[in-house]
Amino acid sequence: MPTDPAALTAALIRCPTVTPAEGGALVLLEGLLSQAGFTCTRVDRNGTPNLYARWGARGANRSFGFNGHTDVVPVGDLSAWTQDPFGAAIVDGWLYGRGATDMKSGVAAFAAAAIDFVTDTPPDGAVILAITGDEEGDAEDGTVALLDWMTRNGERMTHCLVGEPTCPDHMGQMMKIGRRGSLTSWFTATGVQGHSAYPHRARNPMRALTTLLSRLPDQLDEGTGHFDPSTLQITTIDCGNPANNVIPARGTATVNIRFNDAHTGESIAAWLRAEAAKVEAETGVTIATRIQISGESFLTPPGDLSALISRAVQAETGITPELSTTGGTSDARFVKDHCPVVEFGLVGKTMHQVDERVEVAQIHQLKSIYTRILRDYFA
Repeated sequence: MPTDPAALTAALIRCPTVTPAEGGALVLLEGLLSQAGFTCTRVDRNGTPNLYARWGARGANRSFGFNGHTDVVPVGDLSAWTQDPFGAAIVDGWLYGRGATDMKSGVAAFAAAAIDFVTDTPPDGAVILAITGDEEGDAEDGTVALLDWMTRNGERMTHCLVGEPTCPDHMGQMMKIGRRGSLTSWFTATGVQGHSAYPHRARNPMRALTTLLSRLPDQLDEGTGHFDPSTLQITTIDCGNPANNVIPARGTATVNIRFNDAHTGESIAAWLRAEAAKVEAETGVTIATRIQISGESFLTPPGDLSALISRAVQAETGITPELSTTGGTSDARFVKDHCPVVEFGLVGKTMHQVDERVEVAQIHQLKSIYTRILRDYFA
């Protein structure tokens, strides 16, 4: 009997897996995959749950991998939900629940496709599933831990598909062949506290911060061949000052930058530090800068892998997907150091929202796409 990806999605939704809780999701998947002949290994690190599953021989000449995550973001305002976020209710053809779109449906679709494929038509090669419980969090011990473990143990994917939701409005619309990089910078300005009526006796850190922020443009460039422009957004400014007549001694500001391949994380970090140093020299306010680079921009150039996936999507949906690098970061930013990687998945309109939901028919369609990809890859 074929594996039902919608039923599997519902079972995964019923597992409360808010990062980094395992919630029973990986235990469920390990049981199903083991029964289908996959060799399964838990690769937990620092309390983060991860699952590696391989069908076929280690070191096979060809190995197609899927990557995804079972962890989800918090529910938020529970009273705003019309359905139990971990109830997996189906209403008018829609399956409701936290993670329905991002991305338990994707994991269920590729797991179901992989199980049925190796059962019905055992391939000459290996099928690998690398599933993490730490994508929505800091992602330091999730897919990174899986890839580290694979390297130490001689496991390798020849090519990989990440099953994140990639389509903005309708199935088949878009696939991701890369992503912009992401960087966050925290500025802490330290001046001298004083009375607002006597500013000459103080040194205002907020003025230094606003001066610095005014020099950081919203857009850093005009974009490159495969990428949108690099953008900078101010996400918070604060000093925790409850008084309206006191110049505070300290203030903070945070910016987030999404950058294309015209830059590197280090080049942007150097620019930010240089701008902060200029304002520091002009104002006499000390500005400390802390920077976190969440991922560099990357591109899997259009070629055999993207063509394979594009043909499968077109065959199942009648739509040729756009090759895109838009959106936020994903674990593909880690996989790209291991093997060529492309992303394709469901419509992502409701991910992270109240009443997150997915069309049941789309889950079945996604399984069909993934099955065709596997069949054509090993043909």
